[in-house]
Amino acid sequence: MPHAPSAPVLCSFSNSDELVESLAQFIIKSQKESIQKRNKFTIAVSGGSLPKQLNGLIGKPGVKWDKWQVFYADERIVPLDHEDSNHGLCDTHLWSKVPVPKENIHTIDPALIEAAAADPPDEDALEEIADSYEQQLIREFANKDSARFPIFDLILLGVGPDGHTCSLFPGHPLLSEESRWVAYITDSPKPPPKRLTLTFPVINHAARVAFVASGANKADTLHTVLDKPEEGLPASRVRPITPGQVYWFVDDAAAAKVEYPKTPFKL
Repeated sequence: MPHAPSAPVLCSFSNSDELVESLAQFIIKSQKESIQKRNKFTIAVSGGSLPKQLNGLIGKPGVKWDKWQVFYADERIVPLDHEDSNHGLCDTHLWSKVPVPKENIHTIDPALIEAAAADPPDEDALEEIADSYEQQLIREFANKDSARFPIFDLILLGVGPDGHTCSLFPGHPLLSEESRWVAYITDSPKPPPKRLTLTFPVINHAARVAFVASGANKADTLHTVLDKPEEGLPASRVRPITPGQVYWFVDDAAAAKVEYPKTPFKL
């Protein structure tokens, strides 16, 4: 029987500089522990405002970029250099500024993007690109920590105003997916409509998940996600199984309406 998930840890910071610096320290600590155990660091990242908030890692001593194995928690099915690409965003704000080996960054297969992006949607092509990305995960994780799902060292996520995270949107059938590691959607409520996403079983098997949110426009969302988890917003459903842990790195503006108890940040 799986143990009940641990309660979220909410850390709030007075300004974005403090948030970015503390997040960088947290990532480096996670990396250090993972390398000590397995000589590598497996991380999944999302898009949105998150890549900019990772710039505290640039030039930091202690980041072992050659040990990182990077995946995307979700990706838009667009060319990798398209303005909507999460990889493109991460490359602009982080990867191009640090010495991470390009072969350690696992993108969707560029050769499959055009067919998968076609209109009307081609279900076979979408299935192929999702399966291709799942195969990359299998190559990295299978027979290592051989559980039914991959166990990421860290997954970094954002949260949308509607409470979505990755490309898991409120009321979508994918919220109840129990077996696939990677799934596609063709009906994202915000463009572009075609996307790949990790599923909840993968997210909730991670050793650590950290949400990053800032700004007063996130205040109502965080209040619902953290104070009213029974409403079932996608971000509320991120509760890694024990010993996994979920953290929230937010600024005071985003946390203004949250009643959930805050924890002082310490490594």
